[in-house]
Amino acid sequence: MSYLLNKITYALLTLFGVVTVIFFLFNVLPGDPAQMMLGQNEDSEQLAAIKRKYGFDKPIKTQYLYYLNDLSPISLHSQEKGDYTFLSKGKYTAFQLFSIGRVTVVVKYPYLRESFTKQGKKVSQVLAETLPNTFVLAITAIVIALLLGIILGIISALYKDHWLDKTIQIFSTFGMSVPSFFSAILFAWFFGYILHAYTNLEMTGSLYELDDYGEAMHIRWKNLILPSIVLGIRPLAVVIQLMRNSLLEVFNQDYIRTARAKGLSEFQIIKRHAVKNALNPVVTAISGWFASMLAGAVFVEYVFGWNGLGKEIVNALNTLDLPVIMGSVLIIALLFIIINIFVDLIYVWLDPKVKLQ
Repeated sequence: MSYLLNKITYALLTLFGVVTVIFFLFNVLPGDPAQMMLGQNEDSEQLAAIKRKYGFDKPIKTQYLYYLNDLSPISLHSQEKGDYTFLSKGKYTAFQLFSIGRVTVVVKYPYLRESFTKQGKKVSQVLAETLPNTFVLAITAIVIALLLGIILGIISALYKDHWLDKTIQIFSTFGMSVPSFFSAILFAWFFGYILHAYTNLEMTGSLYELDDYGEAMHIRWKNLILPSIVLGIRPLAVVIQLMRNSLLEVFNQDYIRTARAKGLSEFQIIKRHAVKNALNPVVTAISGWFASMLAGAVFVEYVFGWNGLGKEIVNALNTLDLPVIMGSVLIIALLFIIINIFVDLIYVWLDPKVKLQ
């Protein structure tokens, strides 16, 4: 409990730093958010109304406090309808605790504000629609990288300096060297266009697509194959290298020599003793790669037309939809923190010698 409380404290401080950086970073960009929302239909009255509604008419310090208040699960809200912090039911999902004068204290879901370009759609709704697709893609890519990477890493270590080891090493180096966007274009063109008659795979497509009659959405699992393979190539190459090097180091330990002296087969030694102790660096790398995939899937999702968080970030950058960009960065930072805490707990299961403190 003490360890978890310390981690939660660090997590909150980290999130506070991330919130502060992204707020001031995106609010010093040139351009008026109110004008971007109105587009070609702006006039002075509408512009003033939009600025008042979203708090753009306030000093930057006040806007920053408004943003922290929106994100905080416990927040203060004015009882005056004209104020930005007025507790509107369409804006906040909250439970009132008590009131002090004209200020109401509430418990609420963090409010990530509304998209500039999606006709008042909440950022939380945008994330809820896109993040699950990115999760499916990232998890599938990690599973591919783990299964193949561990197997190929073990084979490479067992056949050290053999032609099989050298072939796997060449593949691993190539996988780490090729950029994801180039791999995505190459795979989409070759397997989705050149070999389409044999693979039945499309160059672009998302997890859910309309049927031929345009009436209902259906899952298209085959659309997951190419983007997940492309996204998994680089972590696969990293897992192969780490597993091979870690396993070679474990093979030189005294307890492995003792196991061999007892007459255990090579398969039993690898299964019972070597693999588990060689997994620590792999877990470290995979945890970072999984979190990075949620942000790094941008190019892959955009090339394959996968309706995930990465593609949404690209669209938001093209239209300067700042609330969507800020909400996406914030959720990715939160996932990084959660994954790191989870990985620290896995270390203890893999290696009892590791102490939480």
